[in-house]
Amino acid sequence: MGVDAVVRRGAWRAVVGFGLVSLLSDVVADGSKSIVGPFLQSLGATAFVTGLVGGLAEATSLVLRLVFGPVADRKGSYWRLTMVGYAMTAVFVPLLALTPFLGSVGLVVASSLVVAERLGKAIRSPSKSVLLARVTGIVGHGKGFGVHKALDEMGALLGPLIVAGVIALTGHMWAALAVLIVPGLISLAVLAWLRVHAVGSVETVASSGPDPSAVREDKPDEVGRGWWVAGLGDGLGGGFLWFAASSALTTAGLVSFTVISYHMADAALVPLWAVPLVFAAGQATAAVAAVAAGAAYDRVGARVLYAVPVLVAVVPVLAFGESLGAVVAGVIVWGAAGGLQDSTVKALIADLVAPERRATAFGVFAAVQGSAAVLGGVLSGALYQNALPILVVIIGVFQVAAGLLLAATLRRRAAGQPSS
Repeated sequence: MGVDAVVRRGAWRAVVGFGLVSLLSDVVADGSKSIVGPFLQSLGATAFVTGLVGGLAEATSLVLRLVFGPVADRKGSYWRLTMVGYAMTAVFVPLLALTPFLGSVGLVVASSLVVAERLGKAIRSPSKSVLLARVTGIVGHGKGFGVHKALDEMGALLGPLIVAGVIALTGHMWAALAVLIVPGLISLAVLAWLRVHAVGSVETVASSGPDPSAVREDKPDEVGRGWWVAGLGDGLGGGFLWFAASSALTTAGLVSFTVISYHMADAALVPLWAVPLVFAAGQATAAVAAVAAGAAYDRVGARVLYAVPVLVAVVPVLAFGESLGAVVAGVIVWGAAGGLQDSTVKALIADLVAPERRATAFGVFAAVQGSAAVLGGVLSGALYQNALPILVVIIGVFQVAAGLLLAATLRRRAAGQPSS
């Protein structure tokens, strides 16, 4: 077996390893997310408080990547931030199991833990994406990110099923949260093994990113400008900014499953216990779409992303239909759009941005998507009941604009224009 074959095998081992870490961590995170609403309610939270905690948690997860992306690039502390972030999820979620026994302070502690777990996501995500981009540069960014996303989606599917099974057996939500310490600890063990064995075997020949273990000094101009300038996307290039704007429009237009599930219940299309099964179908589709789209990205390039605005525009037409078949079809399209977008956008960012700025780019991109998701949620929630046709039209207009911005991004990249 030649050296190249050994390196590729090591790179795939690292990709799968990162995927397993994400799978196990998502079992913990998405398992808790599937019951955090009723759990907070059982501790005395009102609907307003529950919504506020959930919104603050997601905002923390996305917006604070603006901070931790530039920090990782300046300090080179990719592994440290990755491990700290995953540890926060592994520890804080099982600690929720203790809050029903804390009396009057249980709700405050539980709310703090929910937000703190999402802070862990913000800390690790940009750095984890840089580490993954480094090894996927050997096997192909599209295939590598696609396989990782597929494993990630499996965790998002298994977590709620495990939680539902434990609740069915014990009748206690806290017991289901406590059980999640097992996959959390395993995720940390796999990550530690990955750091020592799998990634180290390919780092010396990987050429797609900065040395993740190196600590570099702050550049004088970075010190003078401050992290907030980098966080606004300075120096990431016009192509990246056009693409971020395009993805913001697709994200804003992709109706959340929360609103779709509300429609299913409101229209009495399925019993409440069956709603998670529809969600599972969407997650499974996302996993398949992620792998297929990643492979397509490596074959035909970023043109595969043109499918995203088309799929996003179709979702509300089907998902808000009057029949169960139409809604299920809409959820499947919703899953395909999410899986395709999540797996390929990181591959294109890795190709658009210089290796030493990738953590910053991933952080900025996540913040843009997070802000767009909030806008989309408010828009769909406000227009669903009283102005559904207007919502469909607005989403369609968003997707036309998204396609045009994507075309501008790819033209700029093909023309070889400078990055800034």
